[in-house]
Amino acid sequence: MRLYLRLAWRNIWRHRRRTIIVVLSIAMVLALMMLYDGMVAGFEQSIYANAIKVLGGNIQIHANGYREKADSTPLLPLNSDEAAMTAALAQPQVVAASRRINTSGMATNRKGAFPVSIIGIEPEKELPVSLVAQNVSAGRYLTAEDQDMIFIGQGLADAMEIQVGDRITLVGRATHDQMRQRTMTVVGIYDVGMRDIEKRTIYISLGEAQDLYGLTGQSTEVVVSLQKLGQEPAVLTALRSGLPGDEIDSWQTNFPEMASALSTKGGVMNVFSVIIMLIAGIGILNLLLMAVYERTREIGLLGAMGLKPRQIALLFILEGTFMGLVGVAAGVVLGLLINGILGQVGLDYSQFSSLTEYTALITGRVYPTLGVDKLLGRALTVAIIAALASFYPAREAAQREPAEALHYV
Repeated sequence: MRLYLRLAWRNIWRHRRRTIIVVLSIAMVLALMMLYDGMVAGFEQSIYANAIKVLGGNIQIHANGYREKADSTPLLPLNSDEAAMTAALAQPQVVAASRRINTSGMATNRKGAFPVSIIGIEPEKELPVSLVAQNVSAGRYLTAEDQDMIFIGQGLADAMEIQVGDRITLVGRATHDQMRQRTMTVVGIYDVGMRDIEKRTIYISLGEAQDLYGLTGQSTEVVVSLQKLGQEPAVLTALRSGLPGDEIDSWQTNFPEMASALSTKGGVMNVFSVIIMLIAGIGILNLLLMAVYERTREIGLLGAMGLKPRQIALLFILEGTFMGLVGVAAGVVLGLLINGILGQVGLDYSQFSSLTEYTALITGRVYPTLGVDKLLGRALTVAIIAALASFYPAREAAQREPAEALHYV
């Protein structure tokens, strides 16, 4: 076997130009895959991570029984929100954790009644990770001492035709389905470019929500923000073992439409990658098939020297495999180089922020990652297709009769 490996390795470099063309084609395909993977990961952090900040954190902790009633946003207070906070902040991946009260209600004025989600927050704790706090378009952000103050989105402000300083009536459902009503002053307006979310999500201070909904000293959820996407499983495992009496879910469970979008996008790219590699495999097949015809006399000589058809076939399969492996190595180096440079300088996609609601969350430059998360699978796919592409040329070589091949001109 060692002899065949040496012969195959020498043979692929006998025609350097042909081999370099094959290797470069494989390398470019793998590098482009890595570039795409790195850009997707960068977009996920730029868009989806920001969307999660708006929607309510990477992980949410609720009281037992919340999940089955989640559609009605029940006011089920946590047994110990302080214990949940302590457990969350003890995890190294966590950058912030805060208590909330979340319920549904109506915001009304002379323009009509608008269904909204009413969220009582700890403003100072959420400030470092809150996208709405970082995108105040008028007025100011909330403080913990604010009473009868409300922080609304630009979408709701436009629909109700109100400005900072105007007053609106807030109607919400308290515990035991009691309705509570209070007229409040708009202290600030946020604009994240997502009009649907801005229209249906309003914020008040946690103390105001506790007083309004009869939850003195309590909260209904703890929202946990992580350093980046993908760290949720480890944190979920730790929290569930430390808080067995609570229901703890990640954004994939709480916002399934976002998880579905990410999964669909990844699946489409996987299919697209295989198609690209099949095209590259056809190129390898073509080049190796040409090599068979160019080396007909050589094949006849190998047969005359006693090599069996399967041994000749093995030699050509090894040549195709070596080309694939060299292409993979070159592709990894090229992909890491490209992604490494782009990861430092970033890509400015701000001009596309108005295309959709989610792209509005691109707050600056997008920085691709190295694209190594799926690298092993991509590299194996490339190497396997390169090896498979050599089977037909190997079969053709094995079927050559030595006597005829030696007389081939």
